Amino acid sequence: MVFIHKNIRLPAPRYRGTQWHFVTMCCADRRREFAAPGRASWIVDELRQQADTHRFAVHAYCAMPDHLHALAMGTEAASDLLRFVKSLKQRTGYEFRKTFRRDLWQKKFYDHILRRADSIDRVAGYIWMNPVRQGICGDPREYLYSGSFTIDWTKGMAPIGEWAPPWKGNPLAKAERERQKQNPPT
Repeated sequence: MVFIHKNIRLPAPRYRGTQWHFVTMCCADRRREFAAPGRASWIVDELRQQADTHRFAVHAYCAMPDHLHALAMGTEAASDLLRFVKSLKQRTGYEFRKTFRRDLWQKKFYDHILRRADSIDRVAGYIWMNPVRQGICGDPREYLYSGSFTIDWTKGMAPIGEWAPPWKGNPLAKAERERQKQNPPT
């Protein structure tokens, strides 16, 4: 049996320059590698270092137990998201494998290049609210492994509207479908 791997990437030049990117990188087999506080802190530190190296400003991030979200913008025309993510995954994957003798990351990652209609605040809010949606904490500011490298998000975070990555669909429509399943019309 031959498996054909779908290329989920746009042409490489689309990932370069001063534009906003929403990125999700999942741990291999969705293992909860970042549930350990030391590993969560480590991945945040590595994210900061690689963002600086590759000329990205990380406006929002959240290291969940089994994945990492980031909202980042290239700061120069030469900023390259694919190189940034590749470097982050290679560096952390190598160190992790040396220590734990297993893979850290899934092979690919999810990305969304934000469009003009996308609200930066809503995307950032989606990232920061992730631990609340998962029941880890009641207030996103309580979660130690999320934040921003560009702003003091704990003081400026205001109520925001719903946003979800395009591959997850509309969360409001999904909730309505679930409600209708539970209470079908008579």
